[in-house]
Amino acid sequence: MPLLLLDLDNTLLPRDAAFRAWAEGFLSENGLPAGDLDWLVMLDGGGYVPRSTVLGAAKRRYGFDRSVDSMLAHYRVGINSHIQCPDSHAAALREAREAGWTLGIVSNGGTMPQLEKIRRTGLAALVDGWVISEEAHCLKPDPLIFEIAARRCGFRPAGDWKAQTWMVGDYGPADIAGAAATGLRSAWLHHGRPWAERAYRPTVSSPSLPEAVRVILAAGEHPTAGRGFAAATAGRAQRSRGRLAVPASRLAPAPARLSPNAPSTPSTPAAAKAPLPPAVPLTATPLTAAPLAVPLTKAVLPTKAGPLAPVEPAPAAAAG
Repeated sequence: MPLLLLDLDNTLLPRDAAFRAWAEGFLSENGLPAGDLDWLVMLDGGGYVPRSTVLGAAKRRYGFDRSVDSMLAHYRVGINSHIQCPDSHAAALREAREAGWTLGIVSNGGTMPQLEKIRRTGLAALVDGWVISEEAHCLKPDPLIFEIAARRCGFRPAGDWKAQTWMVGDYGPADIAGAAATGLRSAWLHHGRPWAERAYRPTVSSPSLPEAVRVILAAGEHPTAGRGFAAATAGRAQRSRGRLAVPASRLAPAPARLSPNAPSTPSTPAAAKAPLPPAVPLTATPLTAAPLAVPLTKAVLPTKAGPLAPVEPAPAAAAG
């Protein structure tokens, strides 16, 4: 039975759009210049800049007489209030399920914020399992997190499971490098950006999640008894297991097909040297918030393998 693993932020959920909506509300509610929106978006860095850095800069710029921790609590509530799963994404997941695929979420980030997104957007009912880096004590691109995700989706390692597994994500250093290091095929959501990594490449590149899923399904990976990750329980129902999972992650336009056999150099990181299966040609063509806050989900995590960076403690008000 084939396995489809997916990143959370900016893959399943439009996280950057949610941050922009939060930032607009933040400026309006605090009587700040609307023209500062681009400044906040730039400082956000797609969610990879630590929230303490973003909110600390905002605190100094606007002279707020409040702690960064209190601003963080408001931000976490605000950003998640703008998160939603597009209907087209939910439809793509249902299509994959109907085609016999098992679905899992692999996300880098803080446990509670990511878990709240999964539950509040309805994704918990659309996938078989998930893993979030903070609670799993490992993060993408570490191959271990992908193995944990597979197990949580109800599989046990057996046979050529990697040949039947795909990883879909928008962040090269975590999603695509992680897939390469694990030996999985990958679909990169370019969101209008050019591919910038030299040491590894995705199997295919797509402008959107629905298109990536269509390309993967067209690759002919249909359920085959006795292959790959053997189902832990025969005839198991395809429904979400309410387990914690590992967190989430993001490069474009290149409607041209990408080859997984990019030349390697002496500086190629170890995680990128694992060989990828044959490339599949890309047939698709391009693609009440609370006041204060700044994106949290990925900001506290490093972009490459290594010890999990400590996550800023979430105030009680932000827990969901």
